Amino acid sequence: MSKFRVGITADVLKSDGLPIFGEAVLGLLDDPDLQWEYMDPGSEEVTQAQAARYDAICAMITTVTPQSLAGKDRRLKLIARFGVGYDTIDVPACTQAGVLLTIAPDGVRRPVATSALTFVLMLAQKVLIKDRLTRSGRWNEKSDHIGTGLTGRTLGSIGIGNIGAELFRLAKPLEMEFIAHDPAADSGFAAGLGVRLVDMETLFRESDFLTVNCPLSDATRGLVSRQLIGSMKPSAYLINTARGPIVDEHALYEALAGGRIAGAGLDVFEQEPTLPDNPLLKLDNVIVTPHGICFTDECMRGLAESAFRSVLDVAAGRKPTYIVNPEALRGAV
Repeated sequence: MSKFRVGITADVLKSDGLPIFGEAVLGLLDDPDLQWEYMDPGSEEVTQAQAARYDAICAMITTVTPQSLAGKDRRLKLIARFGVGYDTIDVPACTQAGVLLTIAPDGVRRPVATSALTFVLMLAQKVLIKDRLTRSGRWNEKSDHIGTGLTGRTLGSIGIGNIGAELFRLAKPLEMEFIAHDPAADSGFAAGLGVRLVDMETLFRESDFLTVNCPLSDATRGLVSRQLIGSMKPSAYLINTARGPIVDEHALYEALAGGRIAGAGLDVFEQEPTLPDNPLLKLDNVIVTPHGICFTDECMRGLAESAFRSVLDVAAGRKPTYIVNPEALRGAV
């Protein structure tokens, strides 16, 4: 009987050749019935040859298309994402091919919520401009950059799922008001977090700090529109740690450059990597990070542990925990 083959995409490797999640967690794959390896680093898309070579692929940002799964000799049963977003994966194609897609919400819940809160704190305290004042010896200008106290301010979230809910839990000691918009939210669950559910227009109008905590889909692409951005307070901040295309980036730039909102914290962009001449990068009221603000040892370890547990489940014929397309179960386990 052949071993269950596992491919790990090479985009998890740092410049020193070591995995971003550390080598210890690879011990989960120390199973005599498993054989794992890092995949060819030259491809940004899973190839038919790779789908024929591996039973499971653990993927960071590598894409999966219908072409990836079109080969007649495909043995692939599982795509295990190191993350919760799956806009790089063609889910209908996976389902049709009987390939399970799993995600890793346990790995990102606390790290991404902490990242959103980090942006809140940095923007409120004007850390970026104060850092620049200090480095350039302009201490006498500090009184020109008074921050925003958080007590009694309103923290809003588009989405109150895995990450949005954790953000509100973390922010509870700050004594802020909590509001959110999420059509799928349970009102009792929201109330237990101290969150008032509101419509989208109210969310944008009332939030002092508005965070994006929803997945990218056809329904959310461009959701943060010019009209909604225009309804925000001039003193408000927008924070996006989800996906760039959820926000109309040009409209956001115009609002920031024109002083119609106070600032933004952006970990994600419409195009990634974003170009060096992106005008958002020139603004003093924007803090930017390279779709990696949550990259901590805790986050990476949690993502790998979740993905590898999905591998172990499928290899043993068990149903993994966080399945995106349960319709594909019949072909995988």
